[in-house]
Amino acid sequence: MAYKGKYDRTIYHDPVSGYCIISIKTSDATVPKEARSTYRHKDHLIRFTATGYRLPLTDAVEISFDGEWAESKYGTQLAVGQWEEIIPRTIEGVRGYLASGLISGVGEKTAGDIVDRFGVDALDILEQCPERLLEVKGITENKLEKIKESYTQSRAIRDLMTYLAPFKITPNTAMKIHQEFGTHSVSVIRKNPYELCRISGFGFIKVDDIARKTGCPPNAPTRIRGALFYILDENRSKNGHLYLGTDELCKETLAILNEKLTEPQTRLNEREVPDELYSVILSGGLVADSDSIYLPRNFTAEDFVAKRVAEMLTEKSYNSDISAELANVKKESGIILSKKQEDAVNMAFRHNLSIITGSPGTGKTTVLKAVIKLYQRLRNGNILLTAPTGRASRRMAESTGYQNAKTLHSALGLVTSDDEKGHLNKTEPIDADLVIIDEFSMVDMWLASELFSRLKHGTKVLMVGDADQLPSVGAGNVFREFITCGLIPVTVLDEIFRQSKDSLIAHNAKSINESRTRLNYGSDFVFCECDTQKQASVKIQRIYLDMVAKEGVENVQILSPYRDDGAASAGKLNEAIRELVNPASAETAELKAGQKVIRVNDRVMQTKNKRGISNGDVGFVRSISVNSDNERVLTIEFSDSRFVEYTPAELGIIELAYAMTIHKAMGSEYETVIIPVLSAHMVLLYRNLIYTAITRAKRRVFLVGQKSSLIIAIHRNKTGKRNTLLGQRIVRYYQGYSGKIAAIPEPMKRTG
Repeated sequence: MAYKGKYDRTIYHDPVSGYCIISIKTSDATVPKEARSTYRHKDHLIRFTATGYRLPLTDAVEISFDGEWAESKYGTQLAVGQWEEIIPRTIEGVRGYLASGLISGVGEKTAGDIVDRFGVDALDILEQCPERLLEVKGITENKLEKIKESYTQSRAIRDLMTYLAPFKITPNTAMKIHQEFGTHSVSVIRKNPYELCRISGFGFIKVDDIARKTGCPPNAPTRIRGALFYILDENRSKNGHLYLGTDELCKETLAILNEKLTEPQTRLNEREVPDELYSVILSGGLVADSDSIYLPRNFTAEDFVAKRVAEMLTEKSYNSDISAELANVKKESGIILSKKQEDAVNMAFRHNLSIITGSPGTGKTTVLKAVIKLYQRLRNGNILLTAPTGRASRRMAESTGYQNAKTLHSALGLVTSDDEKGHLNKTEPIDADLVIIDEFSMVDMWLASELFSRLKHGTKVLMVGDADQLPSVGAGNVFREFITCGLIPVTVLDEIFRQSKDSLIAHNAKSINESRTRLNYGSDFVFCECDTQKQASVKIQRIYLDMVAKEGVENVQILSPYRDDGAASAGKLNEAIRELVNPASAETAELKAGQKVIRVNDRVMQTKNKRGISNGDVGFVRSISVNSDNERVLTIEFSDSRFVEYTPAELGIIELAYAMTIHKAMGSEYETVIIPVLSAHMVLLYRNLIYTAITRAKRRVFLVGQKSSLIIAIHRNKTGKRNTLLGQRIVRYYQGYSGKIAAIPEPMKRTG
């Protein structure tokens, strides 16, 4: 329903996204009573709250707002789907609109000059012949471009929202479309609605509903192509697959195309999908490697990494005897190495590309120390220590004593970890002669391709990680494929050194990896029995408070399989723990943005790489104040005394961190971890998930739940079959470069 009114005041405005919460004043008596402000005003007009994107922040013109009333924490508000200025075709009306501030570059004087020149036809001139504005004194070519851009963008957004209104598309989603396709959004959607599948949040089902309502035939080539791309992308994001076999792809595509077609005559037959697939491949839209079908970017990444790895394997490396210098390093630094650890050091110097793998406590860090110190004695080259997360890279610096450690994204000039378009336009090779990458199991195929594209020839690369941990969140299984291809030198460290050899954490981790369910329990490895999520939540809270009192809040971490599902999920535990350790009070300042509330002293985590802070970095809210723009901001202190300010608009990338998912904790270590293990979480309980969780602990593990669920999890592993031909490609390219015949090895079942 539409309501006419004028802008009253701004309650909230994010200048980056354009999202607004504003007060509207109107004489329209149809505004629901529950939505009306209870304050009385001298003008006796009704006030109500409206939310939406790019809403007019001026009372110079009357606006028609169309939307739906929605209940929120702050009362009944109008969620605006579309709006339009009501411009009287009079000199005063046109001048008022032009001077309203809705068009950048046009103030009161310029608006008056335009109306003086064109009269009531000024809006027609702006719409149809904007170049004629150059006839107005003071409007230059540059100013005209600014006016045209502002007017065109404003009209484009409103036209898009008007077009999408019948399909129940939210303003937030409409803004995503506009950001992707710009002022041509409506024409793009009209021509091929399935282009929307490129936008996050638009699954094939939602787009298909839009397309079918606009008359798209069930067997239209654009519909079949949209489904093919969607199935491949869904398998990439959800299952980690880089490709699908032809039969599997066609079968899944046909199923989703016919899912809502109840009339037999409208359903597609089995030949229509393969025929269109063949056409897409011929046009270059998809890549076929024998029976494996790839999205082009996935094929390019996999093929490039394989080629570059094969090249590095054939490059000459440093082959001198290092035994004498290694002995000196050990003596001077007090480093003690086992036979396997010495083998790992020698391997790193004999080859330009090598791997060290092993579970926590097996001495990987000791090997890295020796490699770094030995390299410094033998060479005068630059060393780069790097890891996929900020926490892992800082841990490398602390444990090795070598401070030149960065995240992979920082070293490569990438903007965010979840945006493959995000770069800082860096293309030059990494300025390092030795690159050591820790936690390499977290590296997906896209990140691997970015890394190997930036390595200069002759650079020595040492990859370190635990092949038994969870695979990368992104597509591919790079670390495991590197190990199983049989060509990259690998040292598996399997002797436990860390802490004492009696550490139950290390021994139980080894048992879990070997599918042995008889674990040893004691003071540093505790199981607390309970049956339900609510019971587990109560026990976890009790344990957490007890351990925090002994060790400090920064040293205790709750790790849950689930983000938001029940009382023992990370989200619900965060809410419960926060009310125990940092409850609301008159003395504790807090900042609100929508449903999110962050308080001073909260333990929080940033969830995107931004402003020098990495995705997953944890810190504490130290203060809430008012900045120079009169905005309330909160200041977070991260490790190494890094202080960063956040406005309410930026709270979307901040969340509580008393508890987090096990996936989010990869690359981190804590003194104590507390882990719910319940049948309610069984869909996610696998051996490598449990293994990853308990190996985050340095001193103590608490498992809370059912031993039967733990036993089932230990017998289930989800390294998963991820469709990738990386290992086979490496072998083929190596054969071509070296002239050698190398067999393709069987997939590795387990390392170590």
